[in-house]
Amino acid sequence: MMLFPFSSSRLALGFAAVALAASSCTQNPPGPTITETAAATPEPVNAAIMPYGSYRTLVWSDEFDGTSLNPQKWVPEIKDVWYNNELQATTDSRSNLGVTNGNLVITAQREAYHGRAYTSARINTKGLRDFTFGRIDIRAKVPKGKGIWPAIWMLGSNDSQVSWPACGEIDIMELRGSTPQVDISTLHYGANTSTHQFSSLAYSLPGAPDLSAAYHTYTVIRSQDKTQFYVDSVQYYERTVAQVSPYPFNNPFYMILNVAVGGDFDGNPDGSTSFPQQMLVDYVRYYKYKE
Repeated sequence: MMLFPFSSSRLALGFAAVALAASSCTQNPPGPTITETAAATPEPVNAAIMPYGSYRTLVWSDEFDGTSLNPQKWVPEIKDVWYNNELQATTDSRSNLGVTNGNLVITAQREAYHGRAYTSARINTKGLRDFTFGRIDIRAKVPKGKGIWPAIWMLGSNDSQVSWPACGEIDIMELRGSTPQVDISTLHYGANTSTHQFSSLAYSLPGAPDLSAAYHTYTVIRSQDKTQFYVDSVQYYERTVAQVSPYPFNNPFYMILNVAVGGDFDGNPDGSTSFPQQMLVDYVRYYKYKE
């Protein structure tokens, strides 16, 4: 889910790794001179690259077991006009955003609202919870249909200071509603919008099932200089600092969950698209391998 408009033709199925040209790489000032008596910088907690099953310490979660969104964990984003030529307004109305039967429910509707033809919802953890190194699992059942764009993603928590894409963007899962068997994971980066780059992979489960037909667990593991993506505990993609430059993905990020309607990613709904469409999120869990 890009923060700014882009051409969907740039995101093709299959592997596409794009590196910045050397002339556009961020140049860092010279570092301090290290003497023999200088103390080594301690390794950040949970920064080591560990196997999926090593992350057993649950440090934050939302199981969505209540009857409404927890305001200590999530902020609804209420806005009439979004990026990427999307068509929806987002609200905190119970018809768009609710918690029921142990699920977060984000509902995209066809309805006239503030000059828009569709409504939906978008929530984030900004200012409430940052995520650094560790494993994040999101168990969700996604919607489908031409022009339906569910996304589970993250932005760098410093986005107010350095803007996008310098803050970094991690698209854990995006889905074009017209091809619901394909999960797309992407890293967006670059010093500024004119040098925006991305690395992406489109992935289908064995047999290419319709991902909207059942719950699946979408995972990102972040360790020092490496980002890995999984579906149902199976790794299918990774990027490292050697492949992505500049690399903002060691920094704190916050979580975003939303369903967009229309826009550059999958085009606009057509006569085949039914409404309402819902994304159901069973839980969001953040694990580390040690305290």
